[in-house]
Amino acid sequence: MLQQTQVDRVIPKFEAFLRRFPSVDSLAAADLGDVLEMWHGLGYNSRAKRLRDAARVIAADGWPTDEAGLQTLPGIGPYTAAAVASIAFGEQVPAVDTNLKRVISRWRGLPLEGAPLTEAAMDELGDAPAGDWNQAVMDLGATTCRPRNPRCHDCPVQAWCVDPTVYVPPPRQSRFEGSLRQVRARILRDLADGPLPMSDVTEIDVRADEAVVALEKDGMVTVNGDRVSLAG
Repeated sequence: MLQQTQVDRVIPKFEAFLRRFPSVDSLAAADLGDVLEMWHGLGYNSRAKRLRDAARVIAADGWPTDEAGLQTLPGIGPYTAAAVASIAFGEQVPAVDTNLKRVISRWRGLPLEGAPLTEAAMDELGDAPAGDWNQAVMDLGATTCRPRNPRCHDCPVQAWCVDPTVYVPPPRQSRFEGSLRQVRARILRDLADGPLPMSDVTEIDVRADEAVVALEKDGMVTVNGDRVSLAG
């Protein structure tokens, strides 16, 4: 839920989601419509489907307990796999996200990417418990070593920092209002009540055809003749 969504928006949704789906098995058994209902307001609805699909794999096969195994689950990339592996299973691996990239680049005074970034993170991690270290760097990047206007004078590790200017913030995320993402979300909400004729879907927005094609490609909906429905 925290991927591309702010913490204050996630907390109440996370708590409600766990009340509705208190176990991997309960989530695995859920219909996509029920999952999307609980996900509503977080955006990027394909994350919800991948989470439900990952739960189904875990319910059938058990939890992978290392970074490599976790990456075989739907929707789990290198960062999430490393974060879960280090925090939940004690694997000694850095979780390389945008916060870590920013912090390590400023510490080293170099705009690090890819393998050099991972190597630098492993070096900085050293023998520290990876789960604790990853969470500390995430919090440092989120609260103090911010993308814009870093609070250098309040930083507890300011003495380690070579050059806070080497990091260039990425462009701001495009607006949701009026975007194709908004059209996709509207279609999914309408389909939660049941399948619809394509003629009804196209009335939602002039870009509905494009949105349905994208949703079908992502495995979110199925199109059977002139009927559109949520994927199973």
